[in-house]
Amino acid sequence: MRWLFALFPVALADASAACTDQTPCLLGDRSYHVREPDNWDGVTPLPVLLHFHGWGRQGTLIVRHNRIASGTRTRGVLLLAPNGLNRSWRFFQPGSSDTQFARAVLEDAATRYPIDPDQIFVSGYSWGANMAWRFACEDGADIAGLFAISGTLDQFEDCATAPTHIRQVFGLADNVLRFPMGPGEDQTYPVKLWRDHKSCGDTREDGPWNARSFLTFERYSWNCATGSVALDVHPGGHFIPHDWIAHQLDDLLSSGAQ
Repeated sequence: MRWLFALFPVALADASAACTDQTPCLLGDRSYHVREPDNWDGVTPLPVLLHFHGWGRQGTLIVRHNRIASGTRTRGVLLLAPNGLNRSWRFFQPGSSDTQFARAVLEDAATRYPIDPDQIFVSGYSWGANMAWRFACEDGADIAGLFAISGTLDQFEDCATAPTHIRQVFGLADNVLRFPMGPGEDQTYPVKLWRDHKSCGDTREDGPWNARSFLTFERYSWNCATGSVALDVHPGGHFIPHDWIAHQLDDLLSSGAQ
């Protein structure tokens, strides 16, 4: 992807200028939205966050969302926000056409921007978190990190791929997509699939932490044969926690997401 921009910088710049923020990038009969990072020089390769919106939403909200776009804009990260058909996602069964669409979004964005292929992150909230899991499960081999908020898949899915790093957050009082508690009130169950897939070791309880003072997370984490898995549990409901995505980006961008 970097060599493409080096050869055709003007062409890429012109293509990207055609669709940003509220103006969608058209991709066949579908579309997605883009938010560039603040003060980008137009040349430096960009990490990417591909975010799947919640049910009933569209990418127009995501690229202006204070708890999503504010984290990418100030960290030099390109935000991609695909639009779901009928404002929803097809994630229930394997072989989703939305998985193919998400891959096409990444490929199309790479013709418009100099994307860093080693720093591609995928996130989603609620219905969008379920879709982010589906994409990671079926086409996540080159994904550096999955940031899933208040949504998962069945923990016995047979996944062909997995991102390098998994970060999951869920509220114990979620009354929209209920916290997937495991046998014996096991709070680590929401990431069982990834722990098994990645041959993770023993559970660590890393103690409480805060992105903002008014919400405390309890973090469980695992070192794995490849990469890592972490689960943040909080006492609240169904929402995107302030600065949670920003914190995950800070963590994995600084570590090189390897």
